[in-house]
Amino acid sequence: MKQQSHQTIAHGIVAGLVAGLVVAIWFFVVDSVQGQPFHTPAVLAGAFSHQPVAAPTFRLVAVYSVLHFAVFAFLGVVAAWVMAALHTAPRLLLGLLFGIVVQELVFYGGLLLTGVRLSTVIPWHHVIGANILSGFVLMAYLHRAAREDLPFGLAALKGHPLLTRGLVTGLIGAITVMVWFLVLDVATGHPLRTPAALGSALLFGASNVTEIQIDVAVVAAYTVVHLVAFALAGTAFVAIGEQIERTPDMVLFIALASTVLEALVVAALALTAQWVLGVLGVVSVLSANLLAVFAMGWYVWRTHAKLRQRLGDTLREVRV
Repeated sequence: MKQQSHQTIAHGIVAGLVAGLVVAIWFFVVDSVQGQPFHTPAVLAGAFSHQPVAAPTFRLVAVYSVLHFAVFAFLGVVAAWVMAALHTAPRLLLGLLFGIVVQELVFYGGLLLTGVRLSTVIPWHHVIGANILSGFVLMAYLHRAAREDLPFGLAALKGHPLLTRGLVTGLIGAITVMVWFLVLDVATGHPLRTPAALGSALLFGASNVTEIQIDVAVVAAYTVVHLVAFALAGTAFVAIGEQIERTPDMVLFIALASTVLEALVVAALALTAQWVLGVLGVVSVLSANLLAVFAMGWYVWRTHAKLRQRLGDTLREVRV
């Protein structure tokens, strides 16, 4: 029993250190993209010590790094102990909850205890992105360390074929749209302008072109929303395809519904952020969505032999 307790603590410490390393790398990348390497740990060190920071120094970064990894090691032990006490296997969803609840509370709670104004430190979307990613990594390590037989993450989808096919279909549609707008952005000399504009408008309330925030965190935040939306759309797309397999006569109704959905997407974008539609262009948005529909439709068509057979039979009956 004592040996098992020591093992749990050891696994928790390593898991926490790995998660802390993920957060450190995240902010190093974000800071480097903005031309300010090590800005985040220096600012946080200054905030906790109540000292203004003009520029990062080795001492500031080192001191905050020690505190950072100590806190994450403690959080890792807490997570491992809770998993063991509740006899619960680490899960991807638990990693999400741990990142956006526990780690967020610890970070902002620490700042509040020091009397620092939250608006003067790191933007919230930078923090939540790092915490979600580190929460996933922490649970993934604990799952591996515990040698759990149950699958973790995407491997757990093997028992849900409809959801698996839907996620793959949605990923194809999402990548199609992302590549389309990336090509357009590069061609106009503004890489990542589209996801930055959509993220700034839909997530942070930007109301004009001058408020676009082109940084890693905004693009990453919108990309997550983009992928989730297409995952839902892909799952619906596969479900519709399988419904057509059972009822081929519904194909016309579904085609009309897809057309209406396309119009609703453009209308929603126009109502919530009209200026974004102007930046992207109505034709570009329509083209991107149509390409995504065709790409997802192609995948569903290729992976559903019964669907091809049913629609082929229906078309032959129409010709006769």
